[in-house]
Amino acid sequence: MKLSSLFSQKIPTLSFEVFPPKTSDTYDSVKSAAEKIASLKPDFMSVTYGAGGGTSEYTASIAGDILNNFNVTPLAHLTCVNSDKKKVESVLSSLKDKKIENILALRGDILSGEENKKREYKYAASLVEDIKKYGDFCVGGACYPEGHPEDLSLANGIEHLKEKVDAGCDFLTTQMFFDNNILYSFLYKIREAGITVPIVAGIMPVTNGKQIKRICALSGTYLPQRFKTIVDRFGNNPSAMKQAGIAYATEQIIDLLANGVNAIHVYSMNKPDVAAKIQENLSEIIPKRT
Repeated sequence: MKLSSLFSQKIPTLSFEVFPPKTSDTYDSVKSAAEKIASLKPDFMSVTYGAGGGTSEYTASIAGDILNNFNVTPLAHLTCVNSDKKKVESVLSSLKDKKIENILALRGDILSGEENKKREYKYAASLVEDIKKYGDFCVGGACYPEGHPEDLSLANGIEHLKEKVDAGCDFLTTQMFFDNNILYSFLYKIREAGITVPIVAGIMPVTNGKQIKRICALSGTYLPQRFKTIVDRFGNNPSAMKQAGIAYATEQIIDLLANGVNAIHVYSMNKPDVAAKIQENLSEIIPKRT
């Protein structure tokens, strides 16, 4: 199913993310985790794409397994950093062969030391255009409720986002956030700018204290005092932090759904138990599909 068709139904949806292995020796463990998450029958599952395209074959393979062995709709990530048009066309051909209809088009993180490298794709909008030209894919893009670190301002970022949508994005998925009011403000601003495609809210259940430090270092995500207090209190107790992190994420999701944000995407980090607990906590709010 194309995700554009799913979102047009305007019903609450729950999806999870997995990331492929960096090397072949861990492929089986990642595949096993993906299979366990797929067995939960989420509305769809996204499969990430490694920096520089190093995991492209694994991304397509895992996405194909999710679709053909578990009948769950996959969303395959595709980044354009360090990829040329020939490489992108090869990946698109592989995805098409596996009957994968949904792609999340991303610029991707520029690797250290390659900031000035010439590349065929400078922004994700160009990648979106090429995907649309290549085949009948449903294409999503990323958005940043707190602003992209490289944008001069949030307004500047929204201008770039509009360009990406005009290039053919059918929906947008947010970077993780921990304060729902930031998303609500962002939604108002992008709607005012004429961006009307469905927005998928990306939620990260923080299950250990070290994880949040990495998140902040990479993205500069704002942490509400309530969340900081939870990390300070339970961060050194892995079991307690895991339980508290899942509870916090669940509360975020419930508030989003109550305020009309229907599409929820959980960055489950290849953790079937976390995905299962989130789904269990929402069992009467977002019933499992049959």
